[in-house]
Amino acid sequence: MTSTSTDTSKAVEKSTESSTRSGALVTDQGTTTIADAVVQKIAGLAAREVRGVYALGGGTARAIGALRDRIPGASSSIGQGVSVEVGEKQAAVDLELVVDYGVAIAELARAVRRNVITAIEQMTGLEVVEVNINVNDVYIEDESDQPQQQPTRDRVQ
Repeated sequence: MTSTSTDTSKAVEKSTESSTRSGALVTDQGTTTIADAVVQKIAGLAAREVRGVYALGGGTARAIGALRDRIPGASSSIGQGVSVEVGEKQAAVDLELVVDYGVAIAELARAVRRNVITAIEQMTGLEVVEVNINVNDVYIEDESDQPQQQPTRDRVQ
């Protein structure tokens, strides 16, 4: 087998693979369209599943989310910190993350990217062409998050 025929067979495999993916969305019987909000929610949930991701979104989005959480009956936005572009066959995702202090950010980004791509491709059949990750903060557990301890000495003797 020559180099040219090997390259051709690889191209055919790649073409067949991508037509199989999009084949689930475009068939002789009709077309399935997936809304941006659907892909946004899938990406948000998949990113949050990865250990070391504290939250999604920038400072303003997190502040608005905290206010929303205090309103009875309001639902939190799963897509907070996630923006997507969805085409007929492909999707691109941008994530804004807050990571836990001490986590290796490069490894975390790899794990988040892998989890988001897998979830979107399995659930929607769309090919994910890129997942851009912007780490905009590091969460440090401070003393105000811990319960206050009383002094150990007695006040009255």
